[in-house]
Amino acid sequence: MDLGLSRVFSPRWVRLFGRALRAGKRLSGSLLVASCVGSVFLCPVFAAETAPALSPIRVAMIEGMSGPFANAGAAVERNLRFGIERVNANGGVSLPDGKHPLQLVVLDGKGSSEASLVQLRAAIDQNIGFVLQGNSSAVAAALIDAINKQNARDPGHRVVFLNYSADDPALTNADCSFWHFRFDAHAGMRMNALADVIQHDKSVKKVYLFNQDYSFGHDVSHEAQRALKERRPDIAIVADEFIAAGRVKDFAPYIAKIRASGADAVITGNWGNDLTLLVKAAREQGLDTHFYTFYGNSLGAPAALGGAGVKHVVAVADWHPNAGGSASDAYYGAFRARFPAPADDYLFLRMPLMIEMLAQGMQEAHSAEPTAVAHALEGMKLDNGFQSAEMRAADHQLIQPLYVMEMDKAGTPGVHFDNEGSGFGFRTLLKIPAAQTAMPTTCQMKRPAS
Repeated sequence: MDLGLSRVFSPRWVRLFGRALRAGKRLSGSLLVASCVGSVFLCPVFAAETAPALSPIRVAMIEGMSGPFANAGAAVERNLRFGIERVNANGGVSLPDGKHPLQLVVLDGKGSSEASLVQLRAAIDQNIGFVLQGNSSAVAAALIDAINKQNARDPGHRVVFLNYSADDPALTNADCSFWHFRFDAHAGMRMNALADVIQHDKSVKKVYLFNQDYSFGHDVSHEAQRALKERRPDIAIVADEFIAAGRVKDFAPYIAKIRASGADAVITGNWGNDLTLLVKAAREQGLDTHFYTFYGNSLGAPAALGGAGVKHVVAVADWHPNAGGSASDAYYGAFRARFPAPADDYLFLRMPLMIEMLAQGMQEAHSAEPTAVAHALEGMKLDNGFQSAEMRAADHQLIQPLYVMEMDKAGTPGVHFDNEGSGFGFRTLLKIPAAQTAMPTTCQMKRPAS
């Protein structure tokens, strides 16, 4: 490849320059200077390539990065970074002035409403207009209230709240907010999916409800009772127990109570260590009971259960690695390549998809101004080739497919991938199309004038 450069440079420079072009790499600083001397037509090209990137669009993740649920916070951060890196790898967010990269700012809310509100103020003081949180419905409710007040008081510094996991149904019903968008199925939607499977499991006669003692745990209990009454009124609920979130270290006494109750199944929305320690105690005590869970396929639960979980643990999610299809497998493979450690092996698909929808909203709004982006997100549809979703404008609840899955050994039919290097994975029992997961809303959305 001569490109006419031999007229200006020695053959050695020509070879170096051609090699750099073929590799798609920029020339080093010294070669760049030399190339610009005596070859003016090359300089604008290199000037464009080396021009500083436009200012990043910052998004703030407020999550428990320390304390009993720090592992859940770390998992969220990985998933958000994966989504942001994908957007940036495609050039960033295209706005009228050019392409801007996204940048994640991680703030430790310590799992408490008080600390999270302090971090919200810190994000606002840094002029960050997009806040991401999810690992606590109580924290989410506090943030939504504070953001509503902030946006009414100071329209010049509005904030949009993107919720990836806080599943209290009220957040998109009676307490809905124009500034809040939920990208996870809420507790009622998830419970309906589990109940669709329980409905046909005639071995279940008695159920033990076991949940964390805060708004989300109570929602799971309430929705379980509703769904079972609708689908299996013959099932007896033998207990409705709540524990202080993140406080219990020894679950052996609770496993003994579950055994004594004669329950055939446990329904739990527990997450983080409150789930991992529960299923570990069940394994250690040889409890032969089915667990119908919201999060039994992640954060150490499969490894904690081991063989005891085979055909005993059922979970529900918006996606899982064995959902199937080449596009799904490739997406999961990219995540595993980015985070190869077994302990990091959990892709919450809705989290990187949330980032992609945020970037799409900015591009459609031609702005990173929060109000304009919020309007753009309403009714937005996304289809990445294996997962389709729509942000329902009426209540800002994402409508997406749900999968109910059962734990089994990796390599058995339907279980190509294991979870977290445990040797155990999940097969699909039931896939519920997006339209069928939707539930009515009581939201009376109040939208800003501008």
